[in-house]
Amino acid sequence: MSFGKTTGIIVFAHGSRVESANEAVRSVAAAFARAGGYGQVEAAFLELGQPSLEEATGILAARGVEEVIVIPYFLTLGLHLERDLPRLIADISNKYKQLRISVTAPLDGHPGLVEILKARAAEALG
Repeated sequence: MSFGKTTGIIVFAHGSRVESANEAVRSVAAAFARAGGYGQVEAAFLELGQPSLEEATGILAARGVEEVIVIPYFLTLGLHLERDLPRLIADISNKYKQLRISVTAPLDGHPGLVEILKARAAEALG
């Protein structure tokens, strides 16, 4: 899988009634885009935030992407990722038949999480 102008990435989070939490996800997605040199990155939300996964896919499709990679911004593979996300992906795939859509694993199991926990503990221990 090569990243180029025809690949879009969606950072997919749950969403919150607290808009600053949704904005934090959008900020992470933007920082990720800059750090990785990815030109087509959108944040999307399952609920309680905008845009939805379908809306974000539509934004990327309108920009001419041919492939969409969805990165779940969830710690674990819970009910939303096991039940809701596959249903959403199937519906979106039916609507945007021209797109190749794939989904990565959630954040759980990534070695970077251990480093984050170590950093937080070190901060607290001061």
